[in-house]
Amino acid sequence: MGDTGPCGPCSEILIDRGEDKRCDAPECAIGKCDCDRWLEIWNLVFMQYNRDEQGVLTPLPRPSIDTGMGLERLASIVQNVDSNFDTDLIKPLITEVEKLCGKKYEPNEKGFPFRVVADHIRSCTFLIGDGVLPSNEGRGYVLRRILRRAVRFGKVLGIDEPFLYKLSSTVNDLMGYIYPEINDNLEYIKKVIKAEEERFHETLNEGIKLVNEKIEKIKKEGGQEIPGQVVFTLYDTYGFPLDLTQDIAFEHGLAVDIEGFNQAMEEQRQRARSAQKDVRAWDLALTVNEHLGDLPKTKFVGYNTLETDSVILGMINNGEKVSEANEGDYVFVVLDQTPFYAEGGGQVGDQGFIYGETGKIEVMNTTAMPDGKIIHEGQVSGTITQDAKVKAQVTSTQRKATARNHTATHLLHKVLKEVLGEHVNQAGSLVEANRLRFDFSHFSQVSKEELEEIEKRVNQEILAAHPVSTFETGLEEAKRLGAVALFGEKYGDVVRCVKAGDFSLELCGGTHVGNTSEIGLFKIIHEGAVAAGIRRIEAVTGEKALEFINSREKLLDEAAKTLKVNVNDLVGKIEHLLAEIKENQKEIEKLNAQISKQQVNELLNKVKDIKGVKVLALEVAASDMNNLRSLADMFRDKLGSGVVVLGTKNEDKVNFVATVTKDLVQKGIHAGNIIREVAKKAGGGGGGRPDMAQAGGKDVTQLQAALDLVENLVSEQLK
Repeated sequence: MGDTGPCGPCSEILIDRGEDKRCDAPECAIGKCDCDRWLEIWNLVFMQYNRDEQGVLTPLPRPSIDTGMGLERLASIVQNVDSNFDTDLIKPLITEVEKLCGKKYEPNEKGFPFRVVADHIRSCTFLIGDGVLPSNEGRGYVLRRILRRAVRFGKVLGIDEPFLYKLSSTVNDLMGYIYPEINDNLEYIKKVIKAEEERFHETLNEGIKLVNEKIEKIKKEGGQEIPGQVVFTLYDTYGFPLDLTQDIAFEHGLAVDIEGFNQAMEEQRQRARSAQKDVRAWDLALTVNEHLGDLPKTKFVGYNTLETDSVILGMINNGEKVSEANEGDYVFVVLDQTPFYAEGGGQVGDQGFIYGETGKIEVMNTTAMPDGKIIHEGQVSGTITQDAKVKAQVTSTQRKATARNHTATHLLHKVLKEVLGEHVNQAGSLVEANRLRFDFSHFSQVSKEELEEIEKRVNQEILAAHPVSTFETGLEEAKRLGAVALFGEKYGDVVRCVKAGDFSLELCGGTHVGNTSEIGLFKIIHEGAVAAGIRRIEAVTGEKALEFINSREKLLDEAAKTLKVNVNDLVGKIEHLLAEIKENQKEIEKLNAQISKQQVNELLNKVKDIKGVKVLALEVAASDMNNLRSLADMFRDKLGSGVVVLGTKNEDKVNFVATVTKDLVQKGIHAGNIIREVAKKAGGGGGGRPDMAQAGGKDVTQLQAALDLVENLVSEQLK
């Protein structure tokens, strides 16, 4: 696999599809040509060696066989069709695309867009059904790219509105009976796809507009190529695909600077690498497997106790296995048994101490390895040795606070389904001692009234004092009982269920309170969007909820004290002050208007004649951009016909406004083009319509110099 890594000899199984599929080569044979006659349907790789960068082969400790069969290739042979796309696994999707676009599929180059759409909608449906959501990183980024590529090829077929989500129903018809997660979550899958389609259509429209603007400018300047940095900005900032930029450029007879694009992309990658805050210079899982791979699975006893007598089975310090760790060392330790809960299911790992006779370890975090080992990471005080008998002790306050928040997420999940609808599914969570964070699928903002109802209902279930119990059962039995399985999570045949009275039942491996009343109080502190179709609620419970409420009460007291009223009269006082401010604002506007009229009358004598056109470019006093625009309108109306460009200083920046009367616009004078050059002189930018434009600048020392450009700019436009 690749140039390095596990490898070995392979045995390929091919089928001869017959003479009618052969190519024109003199000798059409396996290994001699790559035509449609010889089709590989199976490949067996006998993983025997590890190949290093020098090409040296080292025998693997555990040889294996990697086998891969092409199901769709076999189907094409059994069904006697020419390609995978003509089998009953994919052809129904192509048929649906034909109905949507009104065009006929042809098994040649013209049929390529049909194939892309059919293939990609299957991938999108399965990815979302597996819990993946469109994003800008990881597998979510893969999903976003293939979904957007399918949308783009839909546009090639003439489909200019969201359509992919409709095809998910066909994917479900074809495969839902084998993959029930698709059938169970079909409506959710369709909503996610539709939301992403709508979002990308906006991106496409905006991107196409930007590309056309860049192309117009390049052609006007006599250029032959779109610079790589421009292409990268379209791609990185606006999500506009490179290949689509190339297509549009080709239509206008322009090339695309691919080398420059790749360079900008690599610079972005370097910045991303530099920004990473990975404190480990080595991969923990690989290092544990290499040095402690033979150690047994750690026995977790932390559901029932927060303290155990244990034995240190192995330690890693600075990426190497050690038998002794000393003062200040940051180590990764495996015990034979532990009360420390390892990070998982959204719940953070436990913290605490491991005490030995000659030293201790302050455990900062606890994580689990794929093979069941639990890793305790932390800093050593004194000396700790391998095989030492130790006492492992979890910090009880942290564990209890975390348990309160974890049980609260279960109650919140159930209440969200009741208040917002059954389409709500968990899309991620964070459970720690100080707060809880819960991401869920929902396609509109949660209203203030809905949030109040959610918070009220969760607190009602807390006060109901539901006993919280756990039990293990088979996965299918748990589903039959109505247990909620977290979307995208993988479960074994035996699962752990957490039950809060008769209200909530979820599959969960985390730690929980014994009774919902132990949660105390549930308070939502924030709700907002985190991605298309995904909302987030952040909340606090117990002591942290009380602290939050007390801090808000303190703010109210301070505000009331500042305004010299009783807290109960605070709203009335604020409303009275706002009314006063509104009246004062009206008075200020009247005074500004009077001042502006006076300025206009005093400054009209500074109008200059440029080739028969009245031009006024000067610095004025204006409180804000609205005031500046109002002044420009007054000057324009007084002139009747002319060009007005005004500038004003506002703290450490400058603002500009330009207006051109309609008769002069018809003569070719463009306010937007004038203001762009003026603002550039003052270290800024802007633009606008031919008759009105505004801009800003950063260099207040260049205000007059910028205004001095106006006469020449008008003169050049009159040519």
